[in-house]
Amino acid sequence: IGDIMEETGALIRKRRATISTGKCVPLKQVNGRSEVDESVNGRSDSGNIVTKRNVSDLPSTTSKERKKRINVPSDRQSCHRLQESLLSSASGYRNYRGVLNWCVVMLVSFLLQRHTEYGILVDPIQVVSLFIKDPYNMPAACLVIGLLSLQGCFSERVGLLVHSINLSVTLCFPVTIVLMVKSITPVGGASALGVYTVLFLKLYSYKDVNKWCREMSHAKARSLARSLSCKSSVSTVLYVSYPGNVTLRDLYYFVFAPTLCYELNFPRSPRIRMSFLLRRLFEMLFFTQLLVGLTQQWMIPIIQSSMKPLEDMDLPMMMERLLRLAVPNHLLWLIFFYWFFHSSLNFIAELLQFGDREFYRDWWNSETITYFWQNWNIPVHKWCLRHFYKPLLKSGVSKWLGQSAVFLASAFFHEYLVSVPLKMLRPWAFMGMMAQLPLAWFVARFLRGNYGNAAVWLSLIIGQPIAVLMYVHDYYVLHYREGSAGGGPE
Repeated sequence: IGDIMEETGALIRKRRATISTGKCVPLKQVNGRSEVDESVNGRSDSGNIVTKRNVSDLPSTTSKERKKRINVPSDRQSCHRLQESLLSSASGYRNYRGVLNWCVVMLVSFLLQRHTEYGILVDPIQVVSLFIKDPYNMPAACLVIGLLSLQGCFSERVGLLVHSINLSVTLCFPVTIVLMVKSITPVGGASALGVYTVLFLKLYSYKDVNKWCREMSHAKARSLARSLSCKSSVSTVLYVSYPGNVTLRDLYYFVFAPTLCYELNFPRSPRIRMSFLLRRLFEMLFFTQLLVGLTQQWMIPIIQSSMKPLEDMDLPMMMERLLRLAVPNHLLWLIFFYWFFHSSLNFIAELLQFGDREFYRDWWNSETITYFWQNWNIPVHKWCLRHFYKPLLKSGVSKWLGQSAVFLASAFFHEYLVSVPLKMLRPWAFMGMMAQLPLAWFVARFLRGNYGNAAVWLSLIIGQPIAVLMYVHDYYVLHYREGSAGGGPE
């Protein structure tokens, strides 16, 4: 009987594994959980370290109490223990790979349904036509290529005036070309304006940082050290101080680096990881094709079917089209976020050995609108904080006015990137950004926790399709309804 009791006790204690080597050896992961996650403080009778299979399997009682309970007949037959449900945050469970696979399966099923309803609508030639109308006439590409010829180092003799003129030209020159040249498509124009906007923000940061360095050097505080654009061939890092950083090599490294904030010495990664680089490149190519396919197969039919309700101002049908457009628009936005902020920026950073890879934070857990805007686009947030918001506070502006000014500048650039390529001045993007101010106040004041997070998601899912339909309606009226009245669409 004693032998049977010992064997039964060993079976009950099967969660505990004794490793004869005396070390905690990690075992193979099963369903996202390691068989040996952490060791239990203490040793077995033989002196070996005793480990457990799962953190959640550890009872709340001590080892002495467990030994006593083994000899109780009712406890030997127990199949329950103190534990949390997997979907509870207290459980510590983090493996949701099956949910991701479920999303992929549902997406494929929906695309198959769209295929049976509309057929195959994906057309690569149509995608190319969004960027260029004539293969021998590509003004948008010429705008981007000509961008490189505008760059150079600004000497201290020229001063702030010439730099201000250069920044103004950087913003106004592409606008003039886009509005005057009829062969520029909206997508091509938006891409070119986006490149010029990024360059404008970079050059502004470049001017500010060198100005700060110049002021520090005048005060004999030459404490800046670390340069990223210049690497050392030895194990030690070569640091650059002002004015040694004012070189074309340093400027062009900053122009191509995945950041908007200039530094004399960027953190550098030790080497280029080819496996990481190839994974990001594969993701870029794959998600580009996925974005194009979903847009043509899912978005465009809904937008085309919305033309008649928009023209007739049929509010019920417009609401129905809005809800139908919300899901594919939001899915495309999420895919674009991953493609740009994770795949593309990490690819560029790995190629240039740029060390700071914090391009986004956990914006999906945002419980306020402000937290979302601070964490979903870290490069822009850092630029606004460093070169716009903090200087306003130093000049005596209140925090509320400073935040309003940041939203105002963001609204201007949103409208700049939408209205100019479409060649029609409409306030929808501007108003959508400015509407974030009262919405942010309302969510922060009246909603908390999951309710606040739900409000953030709702603003993302519903707000963007409203702007899309407004621009589609105005673009349709301007280019098609008026064109048909004049003898045919343009």
